[in-house]
Amino acid sequence: MDWLKTIYNIIFAFILLIALLLIVSILPITGNIKFLNVKSGSMEPTIKVGSIVLVKPISTYKVGDIITFGKISKTQTPTTHRIFDIKVNVGQPIYITKGDANNAPDQKEISQSEVIGKVFLTIPYLGYAVAAARTKLGFALIIIIPAIAIIIEEISKIKKEIKKKPNVAS
Repeated sequence: MDWLKTIYNIIFAFILLIALLLIVSILPITGNIKFLNVKSGSMEPTIKVGSIVLVKPISTYKVGDIITFGKISKTQTPTTHRIFDIKVNVGQPIYITKGDANNAPDQKEISQSEVIGKVFLTIPYLGYAVAAARTKLGFALIIIIPAIAIIIEEISKIKKEIKKKPNVAS
């Protein structure tokens, strides 16, 4: 039964991690780190589709940095690309970006105000789980699976306690 407890703990920790990432990625705190899903292969093989990227704003960016830019909304997905070149326009940096898997730099130039932040960490494939958790069914499962596991564990404890009690005959 120890192996069942180990599996239970691993699954529970994984569900907790997904729930935590889901909560942290939704919080609209300015200057906050963000966990975002990678939905396209433009940065492969460096960042795989389905990865989670940890993005944090910094004061200056340089050529070679991987940045995330654009709007975050239900209808708009930000882009994560590498800074290919930097121009200066009226004292403000303008970033030319390029996906590692793309043949040419992006046509749209990115202003400092459009940059969400620099990518500091990527976790391959975890984005699939977080994306699933954002659905109604996925969110329900994050609640239901741990609840069922806790109920099963408590029933098991109750059964053990009942077996320990001596039978008292009238």
